[in-house]
Amino acid sequence: MGFNNPSWTWSELEATLSGRRGRDGRAPASPSWNAGGDGPAWTRKRQPFQATRTRVAGEVPYAELHCHSNFSFLDGASHPEELVETAAALGLEAVALTDHNGFYGVVRFAEAAREAQMPTVFGSELTLTDDRHLVLLADGPQGYARLSRAISFGQLAGEKEAPRFTLGGVADEVAGSCWVLTGCRKGTVPAALVDDGVAAGGPGPAPPS
Repeated sequence: MGFNNPSWTWSELEATLSGRRGRDGRAPASPSWNAGGDGPAWTRKRQPFQATRTRVAGEVPYAELHCHSNFSFLDGASHPEELVETAAALGLEAVALTDHNGFYGVVRFAEAAREAQMPTVFGSELTLTDDRHLVLLADGPQGYARLSRAISFGQLAGEKEAPRFTLGGVADEVAGSCWVLTGCRKGTVPAALVDDGVAAGGPGPAPPS
């Protein structure tokens, strides 16, 4: 089979012996972008995203604003590119990526969204020191910058895989530049509803006139 070909690299030889074809080592029928990655441990460059469908505006008047990719371990399962392709196939108005405690998938997310003509929102679901979750969506470039700063401070204040975010600290960093969602079951509003009933999850008393 010509395994003694002196021009082959070790990766090409391994791919041939493993039954894979192609110079990037991808399995047959694997999407173009599913090879390589953003981390330094990867030995090959991630391939460009190729959209299988672009968004058709107005198909579904709905935007998904709380979505995790496989960068949220044990919570999300799909690659950022897959989320974009599904949103485009459904004709959603927009899709937000809100992975846990960081912006890990936003580069791949943005690249895919540009190819699929899918409007995007960048956000993150932060785990506060009291174990409550806070979902934040960046409002434009300034919001992205300020949320990035808040995430960086929280990561520096904690340990690997255990950042330290306080509600007051995050609020100081992102005030006026982010949208806050009620969050998942660990969000403040859902937790209040479960613990103390409907009244606790509603708006507070009106300010005096």
